[in-house]
Amino acid sequence: MATKSTARPITFFDEVVAATPGGDPRLQCCLQCGTCGGSCPSAADMEHSPRQIFAMIAGGRKEDVLLSNTPWYCVSCYHCVVRCPQEIHITELMYTIKRMAVQQGLYRQSKATIASSFSKTFIEAVEEYGRSFELGLATRHHLSHHPLDMVKMAPMAIGLLRRGRMDLTPKRIKNIGQLKAILAKAKELVTP
Repeated sequence: MATKSTARPITFFDEVVAATPGGDPRLQCCLQCGTCGGSCPSAADMEHSPRQIFAMIAGGRKEDVLLSNTPWYCVSCYHCVVRCPQEIHITELMYTIKRMAVQQGLYRQSKATIASSFSKTFIEAVEEYGRSFELGLATRHHLSHHPLDMVKMAPMAIGLLRRGRMDLTPKRIKNIGQLKAILAKAKELVTP
């Protein structure tokens, strides 16, 4: 007599959770409260808020998620993570979505029409200082694409500065020369 398999098929939700480094990103805990999107300095540019992306992941809308511009505008400031009442690893999930979009070739079709300039600014900061400089990144991006939104972001920026969550000037990591050598080797390996 044949036995019936009780294993359920792997869902997009399962794929995202499994692909997120560092263990369980706590995505199943999302309450859909919207704190993440309300905390995000790049939310105005995002096609979907992180909350909406998480609902789309739960709903199995893989292509919509991987084509979305949302993860490409994440500045990795962790403001959403700090404020999330469920301690969801939002920034790590955004990195996972970007990696999945790249692995599946969908990043080329992303709706992030100006994300390339945003990404370039981020990469320039990392190459120069060894880390992201959120204030510089957000300022440069918003001045280039929608300068009036800078005024709306001022209260959040002041709060981040007061709490020591954002620096006024970029800080270079120790041994930046070693990082630059690693990045140069990586470019050499991927350049045809």
